[in-house]
Amino acid sequence: MKPEIIERIFDIQDPDSFRNSALDIFRSQSAGNRIYGEFLKSLSVDLSSVKSISQIPFLPVEFFKSHIIITGTQPHTKIFESSGTTGTVSGKHFIVDTSLYEKSFLKAFTLFYGEPSDYMIAALLPSYTERGNSSLVYMMDNLIKRSKNPGSGFFREDAGSLIRAINEARELGRKVLLMGVSFALLDLAEKYSPDLHDVIVMETGGMKGRRKEITRIELHSVLEKAFNVSEIHSEYGMTELMSQAYSKGKGIFNCPPWMKVLIRDPLDPFTIIEEPETTGGINIIDLANVHSCSFISTGDLGKLHEDGSFEVLGRIDNSDVRGCNLLFE
Repeated sequence: MKPEIIERIFDIQDPDSFRNSALDIFRSQSAGNRIYGEFLKSLSVDLSSVKSISQIPFLPVEFFKSHIIITGTQPHTKIFESSGTTGTVSGKHFIVDTSLYEKSFLKAFTLFYGEPSDYMIAALLPSYTERGNSSLVYMMDNLIKRSKNPGSGFFREDAGSLIRAINEARELGRKVLLMGVSFALLDLAEKYSPDLHDVIVMETGGMKGRRKEITRIELHSVLEKAFNVSEIHSEYGMTELMSQAYSKGKGIFNCPPWMKVLIRDPLDPFTIIEEPETTGGINIIDLANVHSCSFISTGDLGKLHEDGSFEVLGRIDNSDVRGCNLLFE
């Protein structure tokens, strides 16, 4: 990948600059990513005819379960592995440059929430922290360190310590962010029901087989009532990506400038639906994924709004239920 292409990723200012960068990355990955190149060849894609992002073929995310997806010849330095559920095959993301991942999640977090140092950050991610290859844990560990707050940290299922740390941060006038996997937040809500009216509560989805899957509307309703908050925030990301989208309420997600969601026809996976408010499969362009594949076809069902925001409505039939924000609505 040419250095100038990578340098432009985080300087996207408008649709034209996004389109130009996406097409440049597509050309580079079609030539330099063996698996993606073979995928395109199997579809008999005429590379010279791809002139818009809607014409770019998207690699099914399932390929990360059975192939090493890398663009270029640089060796990987880390492997992130999807959480999955018992009995399922996990996807693996071979990371060439962790600093690019760090730059992506830090710039996205700062864009939507400000500097991590403004917060006491509490992560409630049991089962994720037990694994050493979670991209979510890697991100949260970095944000926690950048918060430079002695109360920040991972709390697993130690609710007493979590609530004390939040209250101490409040007394010091610090903003508080509580990010948790859905089943852990529900456990906290049902067993302790702490008043978190001035806390940003953010769910990352995922029941991990610990609870029955419920709709996001149901989840947020329970959490809002138990925690005395008006909105539940959400993070949408996955192991196979380098970027995240965020929702500040009602399940409406927004992407950072270098990430874009498109909706594909559920009956024709190679056709992009241009009309907003139409339900279909979620395709993601993540320009930060330059060293693997920036064009991913997910197993999520969703719809795109006129302003570019989107909703995740559930899973497409026969898709694995995985760990990140896959509740049904």
